[in-house]
Amino acid sequence: MDEQDFRRRAEAALDDLKRSLYDAEIDADFEVEENAGALHISFDEPPGRFVISPNAPVRQIWISALSTSFKLDWSEEKDAFVLAKSGEPLKPLVSRLINEQLGEASVSLE
Repeated sequence: MDEQDFRRRAEAALDDLKRSLYDAEIDADFEVEENAGALHISFDEPPGRFVISPNAPVRQIWISALSTSFKLDWSEEKDAFVLAKSGEPLKPLVSRLINEQLGEASVSLE
């Protein structure tokens, strides 16, 4: 995939994720902000911050969360950015990470 194609797919994936996060933050204890193409999710209790951003040179979406870096590659088969290690697409992975941060299974991103 060339850089332009990556940017188009990453932007679409992050816009879709952002809409789902905005819907979820109404009922959950976190706040979502967009800054320079990256999504920032802030938590008050327990304190924490996730950053989700595209990385064009390596054609990945990177997530910094729970003191770990997650690197998602494009999967033609799933038509989504996927974490190779677990096979999780972007939104289910972010849901799981948020629930781990909050210590409860209260967030499901649709």
